[in-house]
Amino acid sequence: MGNRPARPAGGPAAGAAARADASGSPRRRVAHPPRPGRGRRAQLHPGAWWLWALALGTAATRTTNPLLLALLITVSAYVVATRRPDTPWSRSYGAFVKLALAVIFIRLLFAIVLGSPIPGTHILLTLPELPLPAWAQGIRLGGEVTAEALTFALYDGLRLATLLICVGAANALANPSRLLKSLPGALYEMGVAVVVALTFAPNLIADVQRLRAARRLRGRPDSGVRGLLQVGLPVLEGALERSVSLAAAMDARGYGRTAQVPPAVRRTTAALTLGGLLGVCAGTYGLLTAEGAAYGFPLLLAGLVAALAGLRLGGRRSPRTRYRPDRWDVRAWVVTVSGVAVAALLALAAARDPAALHPGVVPLVAPALPLWPAAAVLLGLLPAFVAPDPKEPS
Repeated sequence: MGNRPARPAGGPAAGAAARADASGSPRRRVAHPPRPGRGRRAQLHPGAWWLWALALGTAATRTTNPLLLALLITVSAYVVATRRPDTPWSRSYGAFVKLALAVIFIRLLFAIVLGSPIPGTHILLTLPELPLPAWAQGIRLGGEVTAEALTFALYDGLRLATLLICVGAANALANPSRLLKSLPGALYEMGVAVVVALTFAPNLIADVQRLRAARRLRGRPDSGVRGLLQVGLPVLEGALERSVSLAAAMDARGYGRTAQVPPAVRRTTAALTLGGLLGVCAGTYGLLTAEGAAYGFPLLLAGLVAALAGLRLGGRRSPRTRYRPDRWDVRAWVVTVSGVAVAALLALAAARDPAALHPGVVPLVAPALPLWPAAAVLLGLLPAFVAPDPKEPS
């Protein structure tokens, strides 16, 4: 007992370290696994971006004032410019802007060719009018084109264009794959179809650009009907090949398999979902009409609760796990509330002062910018300062 070596201070761990040093072998440092959120870029929940953008689009439907609509477009464009990640799917904002411009052009073209029910005295030009049969009363081709009719068409088209640009902002800011991961199980199949469509759209555009560049290098035409046909067929063939490959990969991974649920649960799910959607439709109709304002909001709320309960039960057919689910944090709440505040304040302004949010065209007057509705629209800029910058690591 007297020849026993002294135990080193510090317990068993220190003794192990001392034995390792005595044997001459290097110390082995235990590597701890990284935390789930470490090393990943700071990202906002994709649902917050969609709720913010849809709220701005809802605000756009409450007004035809071109100044307020232009302010909504500017707000969404600034947020996209400051918080858009550098990914292929985030470049879709330009395509939505072009689509919005096309909508305005088509709306003006319809007002010129088909006429407008808006009376006017400021005649800009007179087109030759084609006679139509008696069953086509109310429709005309050609005739007088007035400034009042064009202004009304411009306001109407700009409102729809603003809604499309807001949807484009959501597509440019929210990651579609992360949004799919956040969907409930009952909507998973539909979400996969939408995400696949949104993912393949940039590939189609890239294929068209690549084939047109190849035809230009070979000295062949890449525009016109002939060039469109000769470019469109290879693009269609590539899209079909990708779809077949994707279908085979999804089938190999067991996509589409569902779990067995009792018949009572299936019937309850169908009844709640169908009843909830009917309640949402009836409540929305009540809110849009003056007579149904008393029952519109309660019916809409009850329909939403029933639909959410049906989706919750329907998710039992698609059991799945989520790897590193996105958390709904304080910044997501701030982004969502900022968009909802814009929609609510513009709805209130439309109810209190409809003349300011819907400028008249007969007589034709210049629109004025209402101050406090414009200040309410500026609340939509909060995501540009609150949301995390996707270019900076967390």
